[in-house]
Amino acid sequence: MIDRSLWRVLLLALSIGLMVLVSPAESQTRRLPMEQLKSGLAFAGADVRALQADDFGNPAQLWLTRGEQRWRESLGVDGKSCQSCHGEAPQRMRGVATRYPALDLKTGRLLNLEDRIRLCRTQHQKGPELKWESDDLLALTLYVSQASNNMPLRVNIDGAARSQWAQGEALFLRRQGQLNLSCANCHDQNQGKRLFTDLLSQGQPNAYPVYRLEWQGMGSLERRLRSCFAGVRAEPLEWGAQEARQLSLYLMWRGEGLPLEVPAVRK
Repeated sequence: MIDRSLWRVLLLALSIGLMVLVSPAESQTRRLPMEQLKSGLAFAGADVRALQADDFGNPAQLWLTRGEQRWRESLGVDGKSCQSCHGEAPQRMRGVATRYPALDLKTGRLLNLEDRIRLCRTQHQKGPELKWESDDLLALTLYVSQASNNMPLRVNIDGAARSQWAQGEALFLRRQGQLNLSCANCHDQNQGKRLFTDLLSQGQPNAYPVYRLEWQGMGSLERRLRSCFAGVRAEPLEWGAQEARQLSLYLMWRGEGLPLEVPAVRK
């Protein structure tokens, strides 16, 4: 006879073995099939869609102009500009925005595109640090992103990025705040339904940085995530938090194949 303690050990070993046998494909189940993905623009009103399509009336054009100026601006003791290292953004930055967040090979930290621009500014240009959500940071991010306009999202979640992706997925599914809601409750289970006067979108990240009418200005995906946390009465993530980058990585993977929209407008 096998005593109960030994049975417990055997059952634990069996459960661990089963978890190990789960393949990466099985652990990356898409709750929204790729053929059903929709940009937030599909849930917007006709006035918002028209404003985004208007090359002259789109208010984000102001930040694009500013971004081009900052790209060519010389800084630091060596007088370096973004262009002096990288060349013309429309050609050399093509595809870059579709691949972030990404792991930094030196530090192992997950960086979004804003992080990378801030590091370039201080480490390579030796210029003043760009503050979170500053117009200059958003303008540069938008200008770099424009080089990837209409290109599909395609982040890397292989290797060391897998655990970051998994933590982002867990955060997407976790109920939190006084309203006890998860991201999935709104954007997976109730997409297309009305919340007051607005349709709930799929929460896709393919338009950031974005000009939001409610903000009367540009804002990053990180700002939008913080707003969502506040909306469910949860403690917002700190600026620069790895959890925000992990959630962003999961969202970018979740929206894989959607084209980047630059410059975009939302309500």
